[in-house]
Amino acid sequence: MEKLIERESATRNPLVAAPALAVQFFLIPMAVIAVTVMVYVGFRSLVLTPRSAQDYIAEVRNGSRGGRWLAAMELWQMMGDPKVRGDRALAPALVAAFNESTGDDPRVRQYLALAISRLDPPLPPDAVATLSKGLADPDTGARISAICALGASGDPAVAVTLQPLYESDDAGVRKMVVYALGALPGERQIATLRTALQDPAADVRWNSAVALARHGRDEGVPVLSQMLDRTYVEQTVKREARQDDDQDPIADVMISGLRAAATLKAGSLRASVESLSQQDRSLKVRQAALEALKAMDRL
Repeated sequence: MEKLIERESATRNPLVAAPALAVQFFLIPMAVIAVTVMVYVGFRSLVLTPRSAQDYIAEVRNGSRGGRWLAAMELWQMMGDPKVRGDRALAPALVAAFNESTGDDPRVRQYLALAISRLDPPLPPDAVATLSKGLADPDTGARISAICALGASGDPAVAVTLQPLYESDDAGVRKMVVYALGALPGERQIATLRTALQDPAADVRWNSAVALARHGRDEGVPVLSQMLDRTYVEQTVKREARQDDDQDPIADVMISGLRAAATLKAGSLRASVESLSQQDRSLKVRQAALEALKAMDRL
């Protein structure tokens, strides 16, 4: 349930640019899978001519079992390019490939759903119905990817489909559901997001507070206050930043909280934001705090 985590313009809501906690925590293990094929991908890029997104879709649909998930992964990576994801001819083929992948390697369905989540809206008419079938996938990772893609659909009616999934015993499913509900327009999901503020999993509560802030709701301010408390976050987040990796999950939680506080212009959090801007040991957190202060002062 990515880092919560990629390409936004300065005029957009700062929460859209914030690391998406649910996506981040889901994609980190997927990144480990990606590392195992880096040599393969690097070698192939040297010996083959550049391939288009349509080439990768064709390989996903017709290639060998071992090659399909690699093609799906590379397709997902290509979707980070605005020119690729803005290709309107690509969207129907991508949705069709996902539909045909039922029963395939779960990694194929995971990466295809994540690729769909990067498409520029609006999605093809059949996309929501096709992705909704993925909510019954036996593989948890594939279900989480489908939830992510549905959250990116922009269709407010999807909230009704996703809300019952918050009852899952799997915290990963719950945090992606909360993230997706926060990304969707409308008010139908507010009650579920409020409930999630009391979730036993900390990152579900964090996602809920950020999601409510995206909807202009301040019910999550007490949770946001916890996200701005480095001591609390360090005691809660078990993953540590590595010297050979620029990922810092503790800073990411705090930055998400700062951007949510900025969106709400939450005066009760200003003292915490000011303190972080001056004293936090992470330069990324201090910079985010300075940006939050500017946003809070903006009329």
